[in-house]
Amino acid sequence: MATNALFQNGAPQSQPNWREALPTLFALGYVAIVYFLLHSIDRSMLLFPLWSSILFPMFVISPFIILGLKIDGRLKVLLIAIIGLVLMPILGLEDTFYLELITQIAIFAAMAIGLNVVVGFAGLLDLGYVAFFAVGAYLWGVFTSNANTIVQISGAQAAPELFWLFLFLGVIAAAITGILLGLPVLRLRGDYLAIVTLGFGEIIRILVSNLSNISSNRRTPINITNGAQGLPGIVGPPLPDFLVEGVANLTAALGIPATNVRALTYQLFYYVLVLGVCAIAALVAARLDNSPIGRAWTAIREDEVAAQAMGIPKVRMKLLAFAMGASFAGAMGVIFAAKNTFVSPESFSFIQSIFILAIVIVGGMGSIRGVILGAVIVTLLNLQVLKNFSLLINSLKNIDWVIPIINFPIRDWPQQLEPARYERFVFGLLLIIMMIFRPSGVLPAKRRQLELQAAMGKEEIPEAEIIADVETIKPEDLLGNQPKEQS
Repeated sequence: MATNALFQNGAPQSQPNWREALPTLFALGYVAIVYFLLHSIDRSMLLFPLWSSILFPMFVISPFIILGLKIDGRLKVLLIAIIGLVLMPILGLEDTFYLELITQIAIFAAMAIGLNVVVGFAGLLDLGYVAFFAVGAYLWGVFTSNANTIVQISGAQAAPELFWLFLFLGVIAAAITGILLGLPVLRLRGDYLAIVTLGFGEIIRILVSNLSNISSNRRTPINITNGAQGLPGIVGPPLPDFLVEGVANLTAALGIPATNVRALTYQLFYYVLVLGVCAIAALVAARLDNSPIGRAWTAIREDEVAAQAMGIPKVRMKLLAFAMGASFAGAMGVIFAAKNTFVSPESFSFIQSIFILAIVIVGGMGSIRGVILGAVIVTLLNLQVLKNFSLLINSLKNIDWVIPIINFPIRDWPQQLEPARYERFVFGLLLIIMMIFRPSGVLPAKRRQLELQAAMGKEEIPEAEIIADVETIKPEDLLGNQPKEQS
């Protein structure tokens, strides 16, 4: 009996336990090794740009690796929380560039989640998405900037304590703007919809550029947005003294020299705030995708005529998609203005909309996890990898390094070929590669991947996957118990 207890089917009982523990051990070992290596490099090293461009992306994608392993869900949440709330802040205290970088990733991730609702869920191509970002930024900027605007002259400036109220108002204002955009384009699809939304984004940018004086009387100008000069001196929310003291004690305990503790506290505050808003956006988007509203968006994306024939209120669903997608950008706009203390029309150009759309395409349209990973990939390429390679070339020029084998002196490397100058070229090349080899994205949504496989005819979709996917859809999910509505 003892032998039967220890051995079953010719194998020891302890062997499956070790196999079950391997993913957990791998996750812990991966995070520990990468963090130790990243912690051991410093900016005085010659090859710091190279090692930083390798190790920091490996550390940032560790949550995605953990999510992909067969580990208990509660342990996954615990590991990701330790990475995001303990290891990353400590790393950011030692080098504030990392903290700024991960904050930018979270900002773009939250905006990409909003655009994913419009493009990925509802199938509505929006090329003017940055307009909603501008609405939130200028809402807080106009009421708190020290520029000579009508708000400052009249003494109607908002107190810094009202930041949380304006964060909520930014969501509402952007959602209303999204509805105003959606009303004229309800009957448009495809290229026509893209052109109209592109024009809407340019209208918002030109509008804030020309609202520096709307008065017909030269003696009494009415300046609202300060025009092309932008809004300087935007204030952030006040921080309690115990937070500043806590950061000061933490840096002292870690042996990290901090010249400006208050500025460092604000960086940590915005990091936690943006991370929290990004998590809320992902949760809301996931709940919407698995709700009757998400099913209705899917039906509209696939076939508007068939969806409307099934009783889905097309007008209401499209307007809801524009409003929900815009609301995430509005919240991030308020945070962006408070964090940067300055906004200008150049911050909301058309290329920013393309940048966010590239994140959605690279990550995978319709996939929330894929969109966040797309934000990591595209933002790191833009803000770290390409710039670090340019810094590495300049560092090697200072020591007259010669490339082996070809014996090419690095000092002769032309300045016009520095990697930092080719950001848009790399993005374009990345999009081309994705469309050819991975059109569904790096981490595509399952339903989207099945649709692309069926459309391209590459391989037959397993019948079990189709049945499993269809069985989750109920008639009341598509109809949403709503009466038929004519658009």
